[in-house]
Order: sequence, then C-alpha cells, then structure tokens
Amino acid sequence: MSSHGTLYRNNSSASTSVSTWNGNVSTRMTEPLKKNLFLQSLDEEEREKTVLGADDSNNEIGDKEIIDSLENNVEYWTDFSKVHYHPQSLYEINGLWVNAQEFDNYGTGREAYSGDREEDINERLRFFIEECDHIQGMQFLVDDLGGFSGLSADFLEHIADEYTNTPVLLYRVKHNNSYSQSLSLKKVISRDLHDSVSFARLSQYCKLIVPLGVPIPNAGKASPFIQVNNEKPYHSSAVYAAALHAISLPFRFEEQGPSANSPRFSGTVDINAVVLMLAGQGRQNMLAVMDAAMPVASLNGKLEKQILLDNWQCLTPQINEDTEDMLALEHTSIQGVRNSGGGYALASQVEQAVNSYYQNASTRPMFSHVSVTQCPLPIPLPFPSIFSNRVGQYGELLDSPIPGSLSRGSLEVHSIPMAARLRSTTAALPFLESRLSNLRKYGLDRGALGGELVRSWGIGRDELEDMGESLTNMIGTLNPHSYASSDSD
Repeated sequence: MSSHGTLYRNNSSASTSVSTWNGNVSTRMTEPLKKNLFLQSLDEEEREKTVLGADDSNNEIGDKEIIDSLENNVEYWTDFSKVHYHPQSLYEINGLWVNAQEFDNYGTGREAYSGDREEDINERLRFFIEECDHIQGMQFLVDDLGGFSGLSADFLEHIADEYTNTPVLLYRVKHNNSYSQSLSLKKVISRDLHDSVSFARLSQYCKLIVPLGVPIPNAGKASPFIQVNNEKPYHSSAVYAAALHAISLPFRFEEQGPSANSPRFSGTVDINAVVLMLAGQGRQNMLAVMDAAMPVASLNGKLEKQILLDNWQCLTPQINEDTEDMLALEHTSIQGVRNSGGGYALASQVEQAVNSYYQNASTRPMFSHVSVTQCPLPIPLPFPSIFSNRVGQYGELLDSPIPGSLSRGSLEVHSIPMAARLRSTTAALPFLESRLSNLRKYGLDRGALGGELVRSWGIGRDELEDMGESLTNMIGTLNPHSYASSDSD
C-alpha cells in the first residue's frame, strides 16, 4: 500500500541525487510483497467496468478462494483493507531503519516524534480539522504494545495544548495475547513498566480512556455464536472493529430536534455527550470498560433479555465481572435488532425492551443511556469466518446448528444485529491497581529493577512519581477507601 493512498495517482519517484555527495549511487530494492487473492480481486475490479446483466455465476467460486486465502495467509492489516485512503491520512515514519519488532519500547516512540516529523504529523491533523464545520471531538486508537505508545502520548500532549476545548475519546489497544506469552524476567519487567507508564501518560491527555485487548473466549455464553481463533489477529480484530463501529454509530446519526421522533434511530449523541455521561458525572471516573454482544437476539419473547446481558463479552482486560456497582454509568449502542416477524424492530420497540429489563433487574446502573438504530452491521467479503453454524443469514440465533458447516463468514452471513456498551464501573479497579503496583515495584521502589530502563526512555524520577500519583487518584475516584490504605503504605 502506498503511503499516499489510492484516491489520486502519485507518479513521483524517489530521487537518487544527494546534494552533498558527488560519487556513484547504487540502489538496492526489495521485491514488493505479492498481493493475496483479495487484493488482486480489488485491482481487477478497478480495471474492469461492471457489465449490466453479466453472468456472475463464477463469482461464488472466486469468493470462496478469496476467503480461503484470507483465512490462511493474512500477515498485515493491509491484506484485508479495501478502504481508499486520503493522501493526508497515512503518515510513514521514515528514517528509523527498524522493523515492527524493533520499534517496541516507549523510548523509541518518543524519539520518533521530534523535529520535522513532529511538525509533519501535526500538520496532517490540522488539515482535517480545518475541513470540519464543527468538530465534536476526536477518537484515538493507540497501539499500546510498542513505540507508537510513546509517540502517541507526545502527539496527544500537543493536541491537548492546541485544541483545549476538544474532547478526546481514547481507545488503548493491545494485542489480545500479549499477556499469555512466556517471557524472561527482563522482558516481563519491560512489558509491565511500559504498560503502566503508557497508560498513566496517555490518560493525562484525554477525557475518557477505554483499554482494549483480551482473548475472545470460545467457551461461555457467547461461544455458541462466534468462534474466534485468537492466534489470528485477523479474527480477533474483527470483533474489536465491529464493537468500535457500533459504539461510535450514534456519533454519525442525523441530529434531531427535541420533538422529533424517528422510527429508524433514537438516542443521538456526540463524542462530548458520551464523555460527559461517563466521566463528567457521578464519581467522574475517566476509565471506561467496553463490552460487545454479536449477534444479539431478536425481540421474540423468551430471548428478549439476551439483548442486554446474556451475550455480552467484555473486551477490557483485568476486569472483575463479579462486582455489583450501584453507581455504575452506561452508554449502550444497539443496531439492527430484528422482531419476531423477521423484520427490523422499531427503535422505540428496542428502547421499551431495554427499559423493561432494567425495571425488573435485581441490580441496575445508576444511569443508563441507550442509542438504537435499525441499521444492522454489514458483513463484507474480507470479514473473517468467525460465526458458528447457529447464526443465520441475517444474524438470527438458531436453536439448532446448520448441518455441513462449522464456521460461517460473509458468503453465508450478510449482516448481524449487535450491541456495544461503555461502562464506568468499579469492575475496572483490578486493571488500575495492577498498573500502580507494577509502577511502584519496577520503577519507584528503592532498588527497583526497572529504574535504569525508565531513565533510558527519557523519564525522570519526578515524572514517574507524578504518574504514580495520577494512578492513585484514578483508583481513589472509584474506591475512596483506597486513599487510607495508600497513605498508610
């Protein structure tokens, strides 16, 4: 993929002339990676015009071959991307001369955001902001496993200074198997310190932060409907992408007046409204937990409650799901729910089902906001085959499996109803406590084993203590009793 995108042709070639060198120049060029069948098919579509009335009986065979190719040969996210990117969208960090495995620590990322790169990256953002009539906020997805974390924190610091009144909703994304790997003590210290430092610093420059990155279980309440191979990021990333799409869908609803009543959607909110719901009231906790349910059940009586609880899968790591929090705050987005007749339920019908459940529930959040749309989640061709044989063509949850297939993908499942929610809850306390504990143990305590490592990242003692105080305050927001224990320590 070209870093200039594909919307416009860029015929410029790299110059081999160097003004300070008068000698010979030799060029070493690697062979380009071979495109898989999916990318080849996209190129073919670009070359050929669609002929109306043409016989497409062979397309299904081609599609099956493409799906097999994706299931077995995906190495990079570009292997299944069909988006046309604007030339300003992709920024390539040139001059590092390292691969992804070597761009793996916080300090490397901080060094990358400097000099001309810093100005270039800031200019890319400025270009898109100036295209907006009104900016409701920014959504950030940060790869938090390597150098991009340090780069992103410095970038966010600039945004906090430059766009003071613009709320930032930050999704902190980590590979879902990052904690299941067997590592040496040195690498464990580096990983845990990176995790604590990164979270503490990123949280300073956003209004709401949502950690993501757990293996999708193939056992439990969700397992009859999705079967994810967690060794394949191609599989697990589809679940996270679907959840992020669902939770952000209300941001793209048409604005309605106070008396408007649409049968297609309800509960329109923008980024700032969600931030205020979850972090601007109650305990003012800025850490949110994300859950997803895919697919959700139809409104057909006995399965109705599954829309809310029976099919939720938590996507945030180190969460205590047994916690009952009477002060919890929730924002839920539900899309494409079907009624008992096979059509799409009205937004008001879904709202009534949600309200009815909460009225009869033994525990309920202190505040809950629900956004609903009739539009289901489409399942396009590159979507992986992660649905079980108990999911129908439009995401129906079947009582008995479809014979002859164990997994189903875009050829068999065309769309699904799904839900996603963000929660402010004390269930997130173990996540915060783990990061504070690791920061103290490996960075702040006398003789800490990671002291020298943190200094090599350009982080001094005072800054590290500020991070510890920040994490302590976040814990105290959710659990005021923790202040007493912290002081006694």
